Amino acid sequence: MDAGTYTRERRGMRLAWRRGGRHGEAQILVRCLINQGVDTIFGYPGGTVIDIYDVLYDVPDKIHHIETTHEQHACHAADGYARATGGCGVVLATSGPGATNLVTGIATAYLDSIPLVAITGNVANGCIGTDAFQELDITGVTLPITKHNYFVRDVSRLQEIVREAFTLAMSGRKGPVLVDIPKDVQTALCDFEELPPVRPPAAAGPSHDSLQAAAQVINQAQRPFVYFGGGVVSSGAGEEVIKLARRINAPMGCSLMGISGIPTDTPGFLGMEGMHGHFASTKAMNACDCLIALGCRFNDRSTGERSKFEPSGKVVRIDLDSSEFSKTIEDRVDVRGDVRLTLEALLPLVEPNTHEEWAREVRELRAQERGYADYRDTLTPKRIMDAINARRETDMPVVTDVGQHQMWAAQYLSFERPRSFVTTGGLGTMGFGLGASIGAALATGKHVVMVTGDGSFAMNMAELITAVDHHIPVTIVLVNNGVLGMVRQMQSLFMRQRYSSTTLDRRVDYVALTKATGAEARRATTPEELDAALAWALATDGPALIECPIDKDEFVTPVLQIGASMDELIVNMDDVQARMGR
Repeated sequence: MDAGTYTRERRGMRLAWRRGGRHGEAQILVRCLINQGVDTIFGYPGGTVIDIYDVLYDVPDKIHHIETTHEQHACHAADGYARATGGCGVVLATSGPGATNLVTGIATAYLDSIPLVAITGNVANGCIGTDAFQELDITGVTLPITKHNYFVRDVSRLQEIVREAFTLAMSGRKGPVLVDIPKDVQTALCDFEELPPVRPPAAAGPSHDSLQAAAQVINQAQRPFVYFGGGVVSSGAGEEVIKLARRINAPMGCSLMGISGIPTDTPGFLGMEGMHGHFASTKAMNACDCLIALGCRFNDRSTGERSKFEPSGKVVRIDLDSSEFSKTIEDRVDVRGDVRLTLEALLPLVEPNTHEEWAREVRELRAQERGYADYRDTLTPKRIMDAINARRETDMPVVTDVGQHQMWAAQYLSFERPRSFVTTGGLGTMGFGLGASIGAALATGKHVVMVTGDGSFAMNMAELITAVDHHIPVTIVLVNNGVLGMVRQMQSLFMRQRYSSTTLDRRVDYVALTKATGAEARRATTPEELDAALAWALATDGPALIECPIDKDEFVTPVLQIGASMDELIVNMDDVQARMGR
Protein backbone atom coordinates (compact mmCIF):
# COMPACT_ATOMS: atom_id res chain seq x y z
CA MET A 1 0.00 0.00 0.00
CA ASP A 2 1.19 3.49 -0.84
CA ALA A 3 2.63 5.26 2.18
CA GLY A 4 1.01 8.50 1.12
CA THR A 5 -2.56 9.59 1.61
CA TYR A 6 -5.01 6.72 1.20
CA THR A 7 -8.11 7.62 -0.74
CA ARG A 8 -11.22 5.69 -1.68
CA GLU A 9 -13.96 6.63 -4.11
CA ARG A 10 -17.47 5.88 -2.88
CA ARG A 11 -20.73 7.47 -3.95
CA GLY A 12 -18.78 10.13 -5.74
CA MET A 13 -17.11 11.36 -2.53
CA ARG A 14 -13.46 11.32 -1.49
CA LEU A 15 -12.27 9.88 1.80
CA ALA A 16 -8.82 10.83 3.06
CA TRP A 17 -6.95 9.03 5.83
CA ARG A 18 -3.89 9.95 7.80
CA ARG A 19 -0.60 9.75 5.97
CA GLY A 20 1.53 6.68 6.38
CA GLY A 21 1.00 2.95 6.26
CA ARG A 22 0.30 2.55 9.98
CA HIS A 23 -3.19 3.12 11.25
CA GLY A 24 -5.01 3.12 14.55
CA GLU A 25 -7.57 0.44 15.28
CA ALA A 26 -10.45 2.91 15.22
CA GLN A 27 -9.46 3.81 11.66
CA ILE A 28 -9.06 0.17 10.72
CA LEU A 29 -12.47 -0.68 12.17
CA VAL A 30 -14.25 2.02 10.20
CA ARG A 31 -12.39 1.09 7.03
CA CYS A 32 -13.43 -2.55 7.53
CA LEU A 33 -17.06 -1.52 7.96
CA ILE A 34 -16.99 0.55 4.78
CA ASN A 35 -15.29 -2.30 2.96
CA GLN A 36 -18.11 -4.64 4.01
CA GLY A 37 -20.64 -2.29 2.48
CA VAL A 38 -21.93 -0.90 5.78
CA ASP A 39 -23.48 2.51 5.12
CA THR A 40 -25.66 2.87 8.23
CA ILE A 41 -24.90 2.11 11.87
CA PHE A 42 -26.89 2.80 15.01
CA GLY A 43 -25.40 3.73 18.34
CA TYR A 44 -24.70 6.05 21.22
CA PRO A 45 -21.31 7.59 22.02
CA GLY A 46 -19.30 7.24 25.23
CA GLY A 47 -15.80 7.46 26.63
CA THR A 48 -14.52 4.06 25.49
CA VAL A 49 -15.69 4.52 21.88
CA ILE A 50 -14.74 8.17 21.54
CA ASP A 51 -11.89 7.32 19.17
CA ILE A 52 -14.23 5.36 16.90
CA TYR A 53 -16.64 8.28 16.86
CA ASP A 54 -13.75 10.60 16.04
CA VAL A 55 -13.09 8.59 12.88
CA LEU A 56 -16.81 8.46 12.02
CA TYR A 57 -16.79 12.27 12.20
CA ASP A 58 -14.62 12.32 9.07
CA VAL A 59 -16.74 9.93 6.99
CA PRO A 60 -20.39 11.07 7.12
CA ASP A 61 -20.62 10.45 3.37
CA LYS A 62 -19.63 6.82 3.85
CA ILE A 63 -21.38 5.77 7.07
CA HIS A 64 -24.61 7.34 8.24
CA HIS A 65 -24.64 7.16 12.04
CA ILE A 66 -28.06 7.22 13.70
CA GLU A 67 -27.86 8.28 17.33
CA THR A 68 -30.84 6.93 19.22
CA THR A 69 -31.97 7.95 22.70
CA HIS A 70 -31.07 4.56 24.20
CA GLU A 71 -28.71 1.76 23.21
CA GLN A 72 -31.40 -0.92 23.40
CA HIS A 73 -33.36 0.84 20.68
CA ALA A 74 -30.18 1.32 18.65
CA CYS A 75 -29.85 -2.46 18.71
CA HIS A 76 -33.51 -2.92 17.73
CA ALA A 77 -32.95 -0.42 14.90
CA ALA A 78 -29.98 -2.42 13.60
CA ASP A 79 -32.14 -5.54 13.94
CA GLY A 80 -35.02 -3.96 11.98
CA TYR A 81 -32.54 -2.85 9.34
CA ALA A 82 -31.41 -6.47 8.93
CA ARG A 83 -34.92 -7.97 8.94
CA ALA A 84 -36.19 -5.59 6.27
CA THR A 85 -33.30 -6.24 3.86
CA GLY A 86 -31.75 -9.60 4.70
CA GLY A 87 -28.43 -7.85 5.28
CA CYS A 88 -26.44 -7.44 8.47
CA GLY A 89 -27.24 -4.72 10.98
CA VAL A 90 -24.49 -2.91 12.91
CA VAL A 91 -24.75 -1.27 16.34
CA LEU A 92 -22.11 0.60 18.37
CA ALA A 93 -22.07 1.25 22.13
CA THR A 94 -19.69 2.26 24.87
CA SER A 95 -18.65 0.08 27.81
CA GLY A 96 -20.56 -0.64 31.00
CA PRO A 97 -24.21 0.43 30.84
CA GLY A 98 -23.92 1.21 27.15
CA ALA A 99 -22.95 -2.38 26.46
CA THR A 100 -25.46 -3.91 28.86
CA ASN A 101 -28.24 -1.84 27.29
CA LEU A 102 -27.61 -3.83 24.13
CA VAL A 103 -28.27 -7.16 25.80
CA THR A 104 -32.04 -7.31 25.26
CA GLY A 105 -31.60 -6.29 21.62
CA ILE A 106 -28.87 -8.89 21.05
CA ALA A 107 -30.99 -11.61 22.69
CA THR A 108 -33.96 -10.60 20.52
CA ALA A 109 -31.86 -10.99 17.38
CA TYR A 110 -30.36 -14.26 18.60
CA LEU A 111 -33.68 -15.99 19.26
CA ASP A 112 -35.07 -14.83 15.90
CA SER A 113 -31.88 -15.70 13.94
CA ILE A 114 -31.19 -12.14 12.76
CA PRO A 115 -27.67 -11.20 11.53
CA LEU A 116 -26.17 -8.44 13.65
CA VAL A 117 -22.68 -7.19 14.48
CA ALA A 118 -22.53 -5.40 17.83
CA ILE A 119 -19.38 -3.36 18.49
CA THR A 120 -18.61 -2.26 22.04
CA GLY A 121 -15.79 -0.32 23.61
CA ASN A 122 -14.15 -1.36 26.87
CA VAL A 123 -11.69 0.13 29.32
CA ALA A 124 -7.99 -0.07 28.53
CA ASN A 125 -6.28 -3.44 28.91
CA GLY A 126 -4.36 -2.19 31.93
CA CYS A 127 -7.65 -1.48 33.72
CA ILE A 128 -9.27 -4.83 33.01
CA GLY A 129 -10.00 -6.58 36.29
CA THR A 130 -9.62 -3.46 38.47
CA ASP A 131 -13.29 -2.47 38.64
CA ALA A 132 -12.50 0.61 36.61
CA PHE A 133 -15.24 3.09 35.78
CA GLN A 134 -17.71 1.40 33.41
CA GLU A 135 -15.63 -1.75 33.19
CA LEU A 136 -17.70 -4.81 32.35
CA ASP A 137 -17.06 -8.24 30.86
CA ILE A 138 -19.61 -7.88 28.06
CA THR A 139 -18.24 -10.93 26.23
CA GLY A 140 -19.06 -13.01 29.30
CA VAL A 141 -22.50 -11.45 29.61
CA THR A 142 -23.41 -12.06 25.97
CA LEU A 143 -21.85 -15.50 25.55
CA PRO A 144 -25.22 -17.33 25.70
CA ILE A 145 -26.96 -14.94 23.28
CA THR A 146 -24.42 -14.58 20.47
CA LYS A 147 -23.18 -16.96 17.81
CA HIS A 148 -19.69 -15.88 18.89
CA ASN A 149 -18.01 -12.91 20.50
CA TYR A 150 -14.53 -11.44 20.50
CA PHE A 151 -12.38 -9.50 22.95
CA VAL A 152 -9.78 -7.74 20.79
CA ARG A 153 -6.46 -7.50 22.60
CA ASP A 154 -4.23 -7.17 19.54
CA VAL A 155 -4.72 -4.37 17.01
CA SER A 156 -3.12 -6.46 14.28
CA ARG A 157 -6.02 -8.96 14.47
CA LEU A 158 -8.84 -6.45 14.14
CA GLN A 159 -9.39 -6.72 10.40
CA GLU A 160 -9.40 -10.53 10.64
CA ILE A 161 -11.88 -10.44 13.53
CA VAL A 162 -14.27 -7.99 11.85
CA ARG A 163 -14.29 -10.09 8.70
CA GLU A 164 -14.98 -13.21 10.75
CA ALA A 165 -17.76 -11.44 12.62
CA PHE A 166 -19.64 -10.57 9.43
CA THR A 167 -19.07 -14.05 8.02
CA LEU A 168 -20.42 -15.72 11.14
CA ALA A 169 -23.40 -13.38 11.45
CA MET A 170 -24.49 -14.12 7.87
CA SER A 171 -23.61 -17.84 7.67
CA GLY A 172 -25.81 -20.86 8.33
CA ARG A 173 -28.42 -20.03 10.91
CA LYS A 174 -27.86 -16.30 11.07
CA GLY A 175 -27.45 -14.41 14.31
CA PRO A 176 -25.61 -11.74 16.31
CA VAL A 177 -21.86 -11.51 16.87
CA LEU A 178 -20.21 -9.12 19.34
CA VAL A 179 -16.78 -7.46 19.03
CA ASP A 180 -15.46 -5.82 22.21
CA ILE A 181 -12.49 -3.44 21.80
CA PRO A 182 -10.49 -1.96 24.72
CA LYS A 183 -9.83 1.76 24.51
CA ASP A 184 -6.03 1.47 24.29
CA VAL A 185 -6.32 -0.98 21.42
CA GLN A 186 -8.42 1.57 19.49
CA THR A 187 -5.51 4.01 19.48
CA ALA A 188 -2.72 1.49 18.91
CA LEU A 189 -1.02 1.56 15.50
CA CYS A 190 -0.21 -1.25 13.14
CA ASP A 191 0.58 -1.84 9.48
CA PHE A 192 -2.60 -2.30 7.51
CA GLU A 193 -3.26 -3.83 4.12
CA GLU A 194 -6.88 -3.76 3.16
CA LEU A 195 -8.41 -7.09 2.16
CA PRO A 196 -11.45 -7.57 -0.07
CA PRO A 197 -14.87 -7.85 1.58
CA VAL A 198 -15.96 -11.26 2.82
CA ARG A 199 -19.06 -13.04 1.70
CA PRO A 200 -20.77 -15.84 3.60
CA PRO A 201 -20.10 -19.33 2.26
CA ALA A 202 -22.65 -20.98 0.02
CA ALA A 203 -25.62 -22.46 1.83
CA ALA A 204 -25.46 -26.13 2.63
CA GLY A 205 -27.23 -28.59 0.38
CA PRO A 206 -29.09 -31.72 1.54
CA SER A 207 -27.85 -35.28 1.32
CA HIS A 208 -29.37 -37.59 -1.30
CA ASP A 209 -30.41 -40.18 1.29
CA SER A 210 -32.27 -37.66 3.43
CA LEU A 211 -34.11 -36.34 0.38
CA GLN A 212 -35.17 -39.86 -0.58
CA ALA A 213 -36.38 -40.57 2.94
CA ALA A 214 -38.35 -37.32 3.08
CA ALA A 215 -39.98 -37.96 -0.30
CA GLN A 216 -41.00 -41.46 0.77
CA VAL A 217 -42.84 -40.19 3.87
CA ILE A 218 -44.50 -37.36 1.94
CA ASN A 219 -45.59 -39.68 -0.88
CA GLN A 220 -47.22 -42.06 1.62
CA ALA A 221 -49.15 -39.31 3.40
CA GLN A 222 -52.91 -38.95 3.17
CA ARG A 223 -53.22 -35.66 5.10
CA PRO A 224 -50.03 -33.62 4.53
CA PHE A 225 -49.58 -30.16 6.02
CA VAL A 226 -46.83 -27.68 5.13
CA TYR A 227 -45.69 -25.59 8.09
CA PHE A 228 -43.02 -22.93 7.65
CA GLY A 229 -41.20 -20.38 9.76
CA GLY A 230 -38.57 -17.68 9.58
CA GLY A 231 -36.16 -19.96 7.71
CA VAL A 232 -38.35 -19.63 4.62
CA VAL A 233 -38.15 -15.84 4.83
CA SER A 234 -34.39 -15.95 5.43
CA SER A 235 -33.70 -18.27 2.48
CA GLY A 236 -36.22 -16.67 0.11
CA ALA A 237 -37.96 -20.01 -0.35
CA GLY A 238 -41.54 -18.77 -0.71
CA GLU A 239 -41.94 -19.85 -4.33
CA GLU A 240 -40.64 -23.34 -3.59
CA VAL A 241 -42.99 -23.72 -0.61
CA ILE A 242 -45.96 -22.92 -2.84
CA LYS A 243 -44.77 -25.37 -5.51
CA LEU A 244 -44.51 -28.18 -2.97
CA ALA A 245 -47.95 -27.47 -1.49
CA ARG A 246 -49.58 -27.34 -4.93
CA ARG A 247 -47.90 -30.58 -6.01
CA ILE A 248 -49.55 -32.52 -3.18
CA ASN A 249 -52.56 -30.23 -2.63
CA ALA A 250 -51.49 -29.64 0.95
CA PRO A 251 -52.75 -26.80 3.14
CA MET A 252 -50.11 -24.43 4.46
CA GLY A 253 -49.64 -22.69 7.78
CA CYS A 254 -46.85 -20.67 9.30
CA SER A 255 -45.34 -19.51 12.55
CA LEU A 256 -45.33 -15.88 13.59
CA MET A 257 -41.84 -15.50 12.09
CA GLY A 258 -42.97 -17.08 8.82
CA ILE A 259 -45.53 -14.36 8.05
CA SER A 260 -44.81 -12.67 4.67
CA GLY A 261 -42.83 -15.74 3.55
CA ILE A 262 -45.56 -16.30 0.95
CA PRO A 263 -48.37 -13.94 -0.13
CA THR A 264 -51.25 -14.00 2.34
CA ASP A 265 -53.80 -14.66 -0.42
CA THR A 266 -52.02 -17.77 -1.75
CA PRO A 267 -54.62 -20.52 -2.32
CA GLY A 268 -54.34 -23.15 0.40
CA PHE A 269 -52.62 -20.84 2.88
CA LEU A 270 -54.45 -20.96 6.22
CA GLY A 271 -52.37 -18.34 8.02
CA MET A 272 -50.54 -18.41 11.32
CA GLU A 273 -50.88 -21.52 13.45
CA GLY A 274 -50.73 -21.96 17.20
CA MET A 275 -51.76 -20.44 20.49
CA HIS A 276 -53.14 -17.28 18.85
CA GLY A 277 -53.21 -18.57 15.30
CA HIS A 278 -56.04 -19.08 12.85
CA PHE A 279 -58.52 -21.77 13.78
CA ALA A 280 -58.29 -23.67 10.49
CA SER A 281 -54.50 -23.59 10.39
CA THR A 282 -54.16 -24.83 13.97
CA LYS A 283 -56.74 -27.58 13.60
CA ALA A 284 -55.38 -28.77 10.24
CA MET A 285 -51.85 -28.98 11.55
CA ASN A 286 -52.98 -31.07 14.48
CA ALA A 287 -55.08 -33.36 12.25
CA CYS A 288 -52.43 -34.04 9.62
CA ASP A 289 -50.59 -37.33 9.25
CA CYS A 290 -47.47 -35.79 7.74
CA LEU A 291 -46.16 -32.46 8.96
CA ILE A 292 -43.63 -30.95 6.57
CA ALA A 293 -41.76 -28.45 8.74
CA LEU A 294 -39.65 -25.89 6.90
CA GLY A 295 -37.23 -23.57 8.68
CA CYS A 296 -39.19 -23.41 11.93
CA ARG A 297 -38.96 -24.48 15.51
CA PHE A 298 -41.71 -26.02 17.59
CA ASN A 299 -42.08 -24.00 20.73
CA ASP A 300 -44.93 -24.22 23.19
CA ARG A 301 -46.90 -21.53 21.37
CA SER A 302 -47.13 -23.69 18.25
CA THR A 303 -47.64 -27.12 19.83
CA GLY A 304 -49.42 -26.57 23.11
CA GLU A 305 -48.76 -29.46 25.49
CA ARG A 306 -46.15 -31.41 23.55
CA SER A 307 -47.08 -34.82 24.93
CA LYS A 308 -50.50 -34.39 23.28
CA PHE A 309 -49.24 -32.93 20.01
CA GLU A 310 -50.66 -35.38 17.47
CA PRO A 311 -48.23 -35.07 14.55
CA SER A 312 -45.34 -36.17 16.80
CA GLY A 313 -43.38 -38.93 15.05
CA LYS A 314 -44.75 -37.93 11.62
CA VAL A 315 -42.61 -34.90 10.99
CA VAL A 316 -40.39 -34.24 8.00
CA ARG A 317 -38.04 -31.50 9.17
CA ILE A 318 -35.95 -29.32 6.82
CA ASP A 319 -33.62 -26.88 8.54
CA LEU A 320 -30.13 -25.44 8.35
CA ASP A 321 -29.60 -25.96 12.05
CA SER A 322 -29.36 -29.62 13.02
CA SER A 323 -29.74 -28.68 16.71
CA GLU A 324 -33.45 -28.14 15.99
CA PHE A 325 -33.95 -31.76 14.94
CA SER A 326 -36.12 -33.62 17.46
CA LYS A 327 -35.43 -30.89 20.03
CA THR A 328 -39.00 -30.56 21.19
CA ILE A 329 -40.91 -33.17 19.19
CA GLU A 330 -39.75 -36.43 17.64
CA ASP A 331 -39.05 -36.13 13.91
CA ARG A 332 -39.54 -38.95 11.40
CA VAL A 333 -37.04 -37.59 8.84
CA ASP A 334 -34.48 -34.81 9.20
CA VAL A 335 -33.04 -33.03 6.18
CA ARG A 336 -30.24 -30.59 6.88
CA GLY A 337 -29.88 -27.80 4.38
CA ASP A 338 -30.99 -24.42 3.18
CA VAL A 339 -34.78 -24.52 2.78
CA ARG A 340 -34.85 -23.14 -0.78
CA LEU A 341 -32.07 -25.36 -2.09
CA THR A 342 -33.51 -28.39 -0.34
CA LEU A 343 -37.00 -27.90 -1.74
CA GLU A 344 -35.56 -27.42 -5.23
CA ALA A 345 -33.91 -30.84 -4.89
CA LEU A 346 -36.90 -32.47 -3.19
CA LEU A 347 -39.65 -31.41 -5.58
CA PRO A 348 -38.76 -33.83 -8.43
CA LEU A 349 -38.96 -36.71 -5.94
CA VAL A 350 -42.44 -35.84 -4.68
CA GLU A 351 -45.34 -37.52 -6.47
CA PRO A 352 -48.33 -35.34 -7.42
CA ASN A 353 -51.46 -36.01 -5.38
CA THR A 354 -54.82 -34.31 -4.96
CA HIS A 355 -55.68 -35.68 -1.49
CA GLU A 356 -59.33 -34.87 -2.20
CA GLU A 357 -60.78 -36.17 1.07
CA TRP A 358 -58.25 -34.16 3.09
CA ALA A 359 -58.96 -31.09 0.97
CA ARG A 360 -62.67 -31.38 1.82
CA GLU A 361 -61.86 -31.57 5.55
CA VAL A 362 -59.73 -28.44 5.27
CA ARG A 363 -62.48 -26.57 3.41
CA GLU A 364 -64.88 -27.44 6.23
CA LEU A 365 -62.41 -26.06 8.77
CA ARG A 366 -62.11 -22.82 6.81
CA ALA A 367 -65.89 -22.50 6.59
CA GLN A 368 -66.13 -23.03 10.34
CA GLU A 369 -63.47 -20.35 10.90
CA ARG A 370 -65.36 -17.86 8.74
CA GLY A 371 -68.35 -18.39 10.99
CA TYR A 372 -66.35 -16.92 13.86
CA ALA A 373 -65.64 -13.65 12.00
CA ASP A 374 -66.11 -10.31 13.76
CA TYR A 375 -68.51 -8.08 11.80
CA ARG A 376 -68.96 -5.23 14.30
CA ASP A 377 -68.98 -1.70 12.88
CA THR A 378 -67.20 -0.04 15.80
CA LEU A 379 -63.45 0.58 16.07
CA THR A 380 -62.42 -2.99 16.79
CA PRO A 381 -58.96 -4.51 16.39
CA LYS A 382 -60.03 -6.17 13.14
CA ARG A 383 -61.44 -2.91 11.77
CA ILE A 384 -58.13 -1.20 12.61
CA MET A 385 -56.15 -3.83 10.69
CA ASP A 386 -58.63 -3.75 7.80
CA ALA A 387 -58.10 0.01 7.55
CA ILE A 388 -54.34 -0.47 7.44
CA ASN A 389 -54.76 -3.09 4.70
CA ALA A 390 -56.89 -0.69 2.67
CA ARG A 391 -54.49 2.25 2.89
CA ARG A 392 -51.06 0.58 2.99
CA GLU A 393 -49.09 0.06 -0.21
CA THR A 394 -48.10 -3.56 -0.79
CA ASP A 395 -44.36 -2.97 -0.44
CA MET A 396 -44.71 -0.89 2.71
CA PRO A 397 -43.20 -2.69 5.74
CA VAL A 398 -45.28 -3.24 8.84
CA VAL A 399 -43.48 -3.38 12.19
CA THR A 400 -45.09 -4.42 15.46
CA ASP A 401 -44.32 -4.29 19.13
CA VAL A 402 -45.33 -7.23 21.33
CA GLY A 403 -48.75 -7.81 22.84
CA GLN A 404 -52.34 -8.24 21.71
CA HIS A 405 -51.85 -5.78 18.86
CA GLN A 406 -49.06 -7.99 17.50
CA MET A 407 -51.40 -10.99 17.29
CA TRP A 408 -54.17 -8.94 15.68
CA ALA A 409 -51.67 -7.72 13.09
CA ALA A 410 -50.49 -11.29 12.47
CA GLN A 411 -54.07 -12.52 12.10
CA TYR A 412 -55.61 -9.77 9.98
CA LEU A 413 -52.94 -7.93 7.97
CA SER A 414 -52.16 -9.02 4.42
CA PHE A 415 -48.70 -9.27 2.89
CA GLU A 416 -47.52 -9.82 -0.67
CA ARG A 417 -43.76 -9.52 -0.34
CA PRO A 418 -41.18 -11.23 1.87
CA ARG A 419 -39.72 -9.19 4.74
CA SER A 420 -42.67 -6.80 4.76
CA PHE A 421 -43.70 -7.99 8.25
CA VAL A 422 -41.14 -7.14 10.92
CA THR A 423 -41.80 -8.49 14.39
CA THR A 424 -40.12 -10.46 17.16
CA GLY A 425 -41.20 -13.94 18.15
CA GLY A 426 -38.61 -15.81 20.20
CA LEU A 427 -38.00 -13.37 23.04
CA GLY A 428 -41.26 -11.45 22.76
CA THR A 429 -39.62 -8.08 23.41
CA MET A 430 -41.99 -5.29 24.34
CA GLY A 431 -40.49 -2.00 23.17
CA PHE A 432 -39.03 -3.52 20.00
CA GLY A 433 -41.22 -1.66 17.56
CA LEU A 434 -40.13 1.97 17.20
CA GLY A 435 -36.41 1.24 17.00
CA ALA A 436 -37.08 -1.53 14.48
CA SER A 437 -39.33 0.84 12.49
CA ILE A 438 -36.52 3.38 12.26
CA GLY A 439 -34.14 0.68 11.03
CA ALA A 440 -36.63 -0.75 8.52
CA ALA A 441 -37.44 2.69 7.10
CA LEU A 442 -33.78 3.59 6.65
CA ALA A 443 -32.99 0.19 5.14
CA THR A 444 -35.80 0.21 2.58
CA GLY A 445 -36.33 3.90 1.94
CA LYS A 446 -40.04 3.27 2.38
CA HIS A 447 -42.74 4.58 4.65
CA VAL A 448 -43.27 2.16 7.55
CA VAL A 449 -46.45 1.38 9.46
CA MET A 450 -45.88 0.53 13.11
CA VAL A 451 -48.61 -1.22 15.11
CA THR A 452 -48.19 -0.90 18.86
CA GLY A 453 -50.07 -0.90 22.14
CA ASP A 454 -49.99 1.57 24.99
CA GLY A 455 -47.91 -0.79 27.15
CA SER A 456 -45.22 -1.35 24.52
CA PHE A 457 -45.26 2.25 23.31
CA ALA A 458 -44.47 3.51 26.81
CA MET A 459 -41.22 1.52 26.60
CA ASN A 460 -39.97 3.14 23.41
CA MET A 461 -41.74 6.47 22.94
CA ALA A 462 -38.51 8.39 23.53
CA GLU A 463 -37.38 7.20 20.09
CA LEU A 464 -39.93 9.61 18.63
CA ILE A 465 -37.13 12.13 19.17
CA THR A 466 -34.86 10.07 16.90
CA ALA A 467 -37.58 9.63 14.28
CA VAL A 468 -38.24 13.39 14.23
CA ASP A 469 -34.54 14.32 14.13
CA HIS A 470 -33.96 12.08 11.10
CA HIS A 471 -37.35 12.63 9.39
CA ILE A 472 -38.17 8.93 9.55
CA PRO A 473 -41.45 8.26 7.69
CA VAL A 474 -43.25 6.00 10.16
CA THR A 475 -46.98 5.94 10.83
CA ILE A 476 -47.58 4.73 14.39
CA VAL A 477 -50.96 3.12 14.98
CA LEU A 478 -51.36 3.07 18.75
CA VAL A 479 -54.02 0.56 19.81
CA ASN A 480 -54.82 1.94 23.26
CA ASN A 481 -56.93 -0.18 25.62
CA GLY A 482 -55.54 1.29 28.86
CA VAL A 483 -54.34 -2.10 30.09
CA LEU A 484 -51.60 -4.65 29.59
CA GLY A 485 -53.97 -6.50 27.33
CA MET A 486 -52.32 -9.87 26.82
CA VAL A 487 -51.63 -10.42 30.52
CA ARG A 488 -55.05 -9.09 31.49
CA GLN A 489 -56.61 -11.47 29.01
CA MET A 490 -54.90 -14.39 30.74
CA GLN A 491 -56.05 -13.06 34.11
CA SER A 492 -59.61 -12.90 32.76
CA LEU A 493 -59.58 -16.48 31.54
CA PHE A 494 -57.29 -18.31 33.90
CA MET A 495 -56.86 -16.20 37.08
CA ARG A 496 -60.50 -15.60 38.11
CA GLN A 497 -60.45 -11.98 36.82
CA ARG A 498 -57.93 -10.90 39.45
CA TYR A 499 -56.38 -7.97 37.58
CA SER A 500 -53.11 -7.57 39.42
CA SER A 501 -50.99 -4.70 38.01
CA THR A 502 -52.41 -4.86 34.50
CA THR A 503 -54.71 -1.82 34.61
CA LEU A 504 -52.48 1.05 33.52
CA ASP A 505 -54.93 3.92 34.05
CA ARG A 506 -52.33 6.35 32.74
CA ARG A 507 -53.34 9.95 32.32
CA VAL A 508 -50.85 10.67 29.56
CA ASP A 509 -52.18 12.39 26.47
CA TYR A 510 -50.38 10.46 23.71
CA VAL A 511 -51.39 12.93 21.02
CA ALA A 512 -50.02 15.89 22.98
CA LEU A 513 -46.90 13.97 24.01
CA THR A 514 -46.18 13.03 20.41
CA LYS A 515 -46.63 16.60 19.23
CA ALA A 516 -44.24 17.75 21.95
CA THR A 517 -41.45 15.77 20.25
CA GLY A 518 -42.10 17.51 16.93
CA ALA A 519 -44.07 14.64 15.37
CA GLU A 520 -47.64 14.84 14.14
CA ALA A 521 -50.52 13.09 15.89
CA ARG A 522 -54.28 12.53 15.77
CA ARG A 523 -56.86 10.48 17.62
CA ALA A 524 -59.35 8.26 15.77
CA THR A 525 -62.44 6.88 17.52
CA THR A 526 -64.43 5.52 14.54
CA PRO A 527 -63.53 3.52 11.42
CA GLU A 528 -64.22 6.62 9.31
CA GLU A 529 -61.89 8.77 11.41
CA LEU A 530 -59.22 6.10 11.25
CA ASP A 531 -59.39 5.87 7.46
CA ALA A 532 -58.99 9.64 7.14
CA ALA A 533 -56.17 9.69 9.69
CA LEU A 534 -54.28 6.93 7.87
CA ALA A 535 -54.53 8.81 4.57
CA TRP A 536 -53.16 11.90 6.32
CA ALA A 537 -50.38 10.09 8.21
CA LEU A 538 -49.14 8.13 5.20
CA ALA A 539 -48.80 11.40 3.31
CA THR A 540 -46.82 12.98 6.15
CA ASP A 541 -43.10 13.57 5.64
CA GLY A 542 -41.87 12.17 8.93
CA PRO A 543 -43.32 10.38 11.93
CA ALA A 544 -47.02 10.57 12.73
CA LEU A 545 -49.09 8.85 15.41
CA ILE A 546 -52.74 7.78 15.33
CA GLU A 547 -54.20 6.87 18.70
CA CYS A 548 -57.02 4.34 18.45
CA PRO A 549 -58.88 3.80 21.74
CA ILE A 550 -60.48 0.36 22.07
CA ASP A 551 -62.30 -1.51 24.81
CA LYS A 552 -60.12 -3.09 27.47
CA ASP A 553 -62.00 -6.37 27.09
CA GLU A 554 -61.12 -6.93 23.44
CA PHE A 555 -59.51 -10.37 23.37
CA VAL A 556 -57.20 -12.14 20.99
CA THR A 557 -58.93 -15.31 19.87
CA PRO A 558 -58.21 -18.14 19.41
CA VAL A 559 -56.32 -18.43 22.68
CA LEU A 560 -54.79 -21.31 24.57
CA GLN A 561 -53.77 -21.53 28.19
CA ILE A 562 -50.03 -22.06 28.59
CA GLY A 563 -49.47 -25.79 29.04
CA ALA A 564 -52.82 -26.85 27.59
CA SER A 565 -53.26 -29.03 24.52
CA MET A 566 -54.61 -27.71 21.22
CA ASP A 567 -57.81 -29.66 21.93
CA GLU A 568 -58.52 -27.05 24.63
CA LEU A 569 -58.30 -24.10 22.23
CA ILE A 570 -60.67 -21.26 23.13
CA VAL A 571 -61.92 -20.38 19.68
CA ASN A 572 -64.05 -17.23 19.85
CA MET A 573 -65.64 -14.72 22.21
CA ASP A 574 -68.58 -17.03 22.90
CA ASP A 575 -66.07 -19.53 24.31
CA VAL A 576 -64.41 -16.69 26.23
CA GLN A 577 -67.69 -15.63 27.84
CA ALA A 578 -68.48 -19.20 28.80
CA ARG A 579 -65.01 -19.62 30.31
CA MET A 580 -65.51 -16.43 32.36
CA GLY A 581 -68.93 -17.59 33.56
CA ARG A 582 -70.86 -14.90 31.73
